[in-house]
Amino acid sequence: MRDHIIGEDYQLWDIITDSPLATMKKNAEGVDVPKTRVDCNAGDLRKWEKNAKAKKWLVCGLGPDEYSRIQSCTTAKEIWDTLQVAHEGTPQVKRSRGILLYSQYENFTMGEGETT
Repeated sequence: MRDHIIGEDYQLWDIITDSPLATMKKNAEGVDVPKTRVDCNAGDLRKWEKNAKAKKWLVCGLGPDEYSRIQSCTTAKEIWDTLQVAHEGTPQVKRSRGILLYSQYENFTMGEGETT
């Protein structure tokens, strides 16, 4: 998937993994809020266009079951993170799986009747 997307457009992979869609502005109270479409400049619109293209590449490779998982996601980064958690698990699950595999390796012994 990664190589296919990078082959299409190298910046798409950055958008999927890093989500450079911070199109924010300061409101009257000085708090960052998302820009509306009217407030976006050409650079902001290019970011959203790249995001849409990245979403298309991700969604086109999914079946109906996978699509139902990600249909509410608004950015390519959200889609990617959702799919990663669904297929690989959270970092905590990965760590636990590694610990379990290591302990199984450490406790590996020959069974009765087995020879070397």
